[in-house]
Amino acid sequence: MKFKLFVLGSILFVLYSIWCGNRNKDPLVVEIENGVLRGKDNGFYYSYESIPYAEAPTGSLRFEASQPYNQKWVAQFDASVKPKPCMQWDQFQEGEDKLTGVEDCLTVNVYKPKTGKEKYPVMVYFHGGCFMFGDVNFYEPDYLMRNGNMILVKVVYRLGPLGFMSTEDEAITGNFGLKDQQMALKWIQKNIANFGGDPSKVILSGFSAGGASTHYHVLNQETKKLAKTAVSFSGVALNPWALSTTARQNALKVAKILKCPNLENTQEVKKCLQAKPAGDIVSSVKYLLNFGYNPFSTFGPVVEHPKAKNAFITKHPRDIIKSGEYSQIPHLVTVTSEDGGYNAAELLQINPKTGKEYIYDLNEKWLDLAPANLFLRSINDRPVEYAKELRSKYMGDLSFSVDNYWKVQKMYTDVLFKDGLLETVRLHSKKSATPIYGYVYDNPADYSAGYALSGRKDIKFGTNHLDDLSLIFHYPVRSPPRPDEVIISKKFLEMLVNFVETEHLSFGDCEFVKNNKDSKQLKLMSITKDDCKPIVV
Repeated sequence: MKFKLFVLGSILFVLYSIWCGNRNKDPLVVEIENGVLRGKDNGFYYSYESIPYAEAPTGSLRFEASQPYNQKWVAQFDASVKPKPCMQWDQFQEGEDKLTGVEDCLTVNVYKPKTGKEKYPVMVYFHGGCFMFGDVNFYEPDYLMRNGNMILVKVVYRLGPLGFMSTEDEAITGNFGLKDQQMALKWIQKNIANFGGDPSKVILSGFSAGGASTHYHVLNQETKKLAKTAVSFSGVALNPWALSTTARQNALKVAKILKCPNLENTQEVKKCLQAKPAGDIVSSVKYLLNFGYNPFSTFGPVVEHPKAKNAFITKHPRDIIKSGEYSQIPHLVTVTSEDGGYNAAELLQINPKTGKEYIYDLNEKWLDLAPANLFLRSINDRPVEYAKELRSKYMGDLSFSVDNYWKVQKMYTDVLFKDGLLETVRLHSKKSATPIYGYVYDNPADYSAGYALSGRKDIKFGTNHLDDLSLIFHYPVRSPPRPDEVIISKKFLEMLVNFVETEHLSFGDCEFVKNNKDSKQLKLMSITKDDCKPIVV
């Protein structure tokens, strides 16, 4: 009897100790291999920000694949500090000097709801910005955290020339920003369980350039070990701006601007640029633009040289899809009905030299500007002739003017976003055993990207770039959600959680159609203010 009481007492003591330990455990303190870090309490969620996942890409590590962060912290790491953006020539920076950010910038930022789950699925987010600029701080996690069913990880990765310069050989190989993202995904697999995340339930996501980045990860066979599902919002690898055709040309132009002495030897170019101030390299972007922030992606992903060290891709994305040799995970690709408001709306700004909107300049300069600004070399071997065809198709005999802006925006939507999405769905569906899904979102925000880019409110822009994503993340450059948008926001959030939990995809009561090699018709989901339904494409 005494022995039984002793055993019972011991069990109760252990259970009490565990209960006390859990009760007293500080949720803001997390221990990972590098040491102990402390986050921040934000009311209804915890945040752990500015955590390094790679060594500083500076000095001899500039223009190299990211290296894992292996330093050990002696003191507690302060993870309550907002992350700094990577150095960039930022389109939305006020004034002529658009240089902002830092070179030592490679961090992950973890956000955890307070709803008390033991294991949360994990949403990884790659921000947009044409591979040239962007800041994770603009994508606030409030909507996701109030939903309370998922951990969010926002990734800071190298941008512009520091992230995507390439000499198209073995010297400056390129795709450093994509390699940063992949390093962050490996960090997540190793560490996210310490924050309460489930590494077997990771959904990759990204917007615009981040959406194209997500697609590039699907095309990399490593990703099947790192993620379960993927969502590309308003950007895929087959969009013409998502693969550089002028990488070597732009790299050598920067080297010339910065007075590197030997432009014939790319290894010497690399050494020269590694010794230059990072700000000088990034500021050289302004010399590659022809008006405003155009062409908007002067540095971006490339097909790397077959002998490139640590190559991310060595074949054209189209060829990778056709081969079927990629990470076949369920993938959702999206577009808004007027996605081309980026960057068409910038044409409505006033040209200080003429006193009229930039759109009028296209009447005389179309054949000079269109091949670069619409990235036509990625689409057609005869970019000037193709520019003529596009003008005829979308404008007919009409001139470029403010009154005809919507025709130009339609052209930008199709060429820069929609055509690439449709090709992506078509090609993947022929090879993929797992489904590829798509939606078209048509429900304009009261104020969003078109207004911000043009600086005017006298024009309706339709459903622009960001109008759907800004119902998943709270984004400052948009109007507060209307009641109908609040309902749509909840459906989007439930859609994402279910997609990573079950691989099942639905928006409210609307079931997405699976496009795969067994499909007889390709269908996207049409999502509007009051309705959702599959449409044949």
